[in-house]
Amino acid sequence: MCAAYTILAFLWLLMMACQWRDILRIQFWICGVVILGLLEKVVFYSEYHHMNKTGFSSPAALIFAELVSCLKRTVARMLVIIVSMGFGITKPRLGPQLHRVIGVGFLFFVLSSIEACLRVQGSVQQDLVASIPLAVLDAVICYWIFTNLVDTTRTLRLRRNLVKLWLYRHFTNCLIFCIVAAIIFLVWSLKEHKAAVCVTRWSELWLDDAYWHILFYIVLVVIIILWRPTANNQRYAYSPLTDALDDDESKEPMIPESFEGMKMRNVNRTDSTPNKVEDDLKWIEDNIPASVADAALAAFDDSDEEIVTNIERSKME
Repeated sequence: MCAAYTILAFLWLLMMACQWRDILRIQFWICGVVILGLLEKVVFYSEYHHMNKTGFSSPAALIFAELVSCLKRTVARMLVIIVSMGFGITKPRLGPQLHRVIGVGFLFFVLSSIEACLRVQGSVQQDLVASIPLAVLDAVICYWIFTNLVDTTRTLRLRRNLVKLWLYRHFTNCLIFCIVAAIIFLVWSLKEHKAAVCVTRWSELWLDDAYWHILFYIVLVVIIILWRPTANNQRYAYSPLTDALDDDESKEPMIPESFEGMKMRNVNRTDSTPNKVEDDLKWIEDNIPASVADAALAAFDDSDEEIVTNIERSKME
């Protein structure tokens, strides 16, 4: 996993360097999660290497690695929350929601740190007790995320922004896959390892830790693919002018389908006939020579005189 995160961090930093002019704020958050994941795996690797070499474990190093892992998971959940709210995509700032995100992140970091410390140095019963409030908080966070995703996708559908809507649909499918995979493995782990009186398949105990790291890495790779820096990076960014126009269009009254082919009367239409006549006269003066205009006027005058003469002759007769 250390090598996998190293490759991922190198590719992400390379893509950000190539498109450094159009980097989104969300992509800085993703960069932070990748760096924390790499730091976590380096600390775990050094601790396991020391344990394999000496035969003794260092509780302080193990707890430090678990705290780094808790920090990574906290930042990752905060990232998913603000992405589900549409931060930087459909809204420029979070407003009062920012304090809630920070509060939830702090609470998750505290509960996950307590659970990690009890898992390292406590008993199994203490670990189970500490994991209950953490699981409840995770469920609340998942509900909050999907509620925000529904609101954001509804906004994008009303604005008819198909590019961002496609992005959020794939992001929602990724989160659904993550939750389903987590529930399936959690049920299997409780049945085979936690609730068993005697663990016979002890060779599979490493999956209890490795599975969550692998699942997190897969979800992170999907998020990186969706929000990777590209030349068309700004099409995912919040645009004040475009979004304001979209909001105005969404507030317009809907016209029934039966009146679709009819023209709307322009109530506020102003009389622009004098301006049009002046413009036409100005165009004639600028583009038609005076000789041509005089000849045309003379022809018109002759024809008028001829008509008047014929009328007078008819009266005399």
